[in-house]
Amino acid sequence: MKKLYWRIRGNDSLKQILDRTVELGQFNENQIRQLLMTLAARDGPDYDEIVGAYVKRRTKIANDLLTVPKDSLYPTYCCGSNPHFAASVVDERGKITRHARLS
Repeated sequence: MKKLYWRIRGNDSLKQILDRTVELGQFNENQIRQLLMTLAARDGPDYDEIVGAYVKRRTKIANDLLTVPKDSLYPTYCCGSNPHFAASVVDERGKITRHARLS
């Protein structure tokens, strides 16, 4: 059985600001989502935009700046606009894998 990893990357425009690989078992899906939200909030939105990201959806000040959608085919999550961050499940060679069981 091959080892799987989370590959976490961050970019600010075209400049890579983060590239980290950790074993798959060190994060579950919810922790990865929270991590990406934290990373995106650190340098991206201002305070009011962060508040708007956490209020109830469809309220006047709500926004989607810190949403973390999942790619439908691969276990890949992303968050933020600029800077933006993504986490994917990869194998030892760094190839994104479709067949990862996440817990």
